[in-house]
Amino acid sequence: MTISEKIAKFLEADVFGVVGASTDRDKYGNKVLRCYQMKGLRAIPVNPREKVVEGVACVASVSDLPDGVTSISVITPPAVTVRIVDEAVSKGIRNIWMQPGAESPAAVEKCVKAGINVIADGSCILVVLGYREH
Repeated sequence: MTISEKIAKFLEADVFGVVGASTDRDKYGNKVLRCYQMKGLRAIPVNPREKVVEGVACVASVSDLPDGVTSISVITPPAVTVRIVDEAVSKGIRNIWMQPGAESPAAVEKCVKAGINVIADGSCILVVLGYREH
């Protein structure tokens, strides 16, 4: 699959998980969530330390996402991303977009072995969806 095909498949989801969502509007974990919202896409923030991010109730982990979530954006340090992929495999997530800086060779390899559509080539969802600060 080309990167364009991988991205198109990722974006077919009805609901997206944003792993590493942050209440700090300067952090990418917040910008990615707001990007989905600006595009009219439903996104659920994932952060074990927050209750609400950008007006949306948070879940503590990938395991806590509703069953309908098939695509997740990951904005975490690479060491955490590896653990996130393990949770995602158990949860049945089919598409993982590792934002630049979140990817690790071990995490990508786990995705490939599990048959997950993984985007970890430096592509940024903020660029692809045309995010703009207001």
